[in-house]
Amino acid sequence: MSNAQLDAQLVINGITMSPELAIEVVEKMLISAVWIASPILGVALAVGLLVSVIQVVTQVQEMTLTFVPKMIAIVGILFFLGAWMLGILTEFTKEMFYVAFANGS
Repeated sequence: MSNAQLDAQLVINGITMSPELAIEVVEKMLISAVWIASPILGVALAVGLLVSVIQVVTQVQEMTLTFVPKMIAIVGILFFLGAWMLGILTEFTKEMFYVAFANGS
């Protein structure tokens, strides 16, 4: 291998990884993170906005009033979508093991 080829590879514990493969792994990780986090963040945003509107209308400025409904909504969304989120994590983990074993041998 020439020096240019050696420079274009990442070597970890004796296993080489091309920059393209590293970018693909990071891309899959970020996509999985967005899929998992977006329902939780979306529900927290919607509940927070709803509670804020109610606080403005009623002029009740209580800090715990915003926290408790968000926590209840987040627990609810984790209860309903937890299996789906775990499935995404499981698929990502399987893909990463496949990549690790395919490149390691």
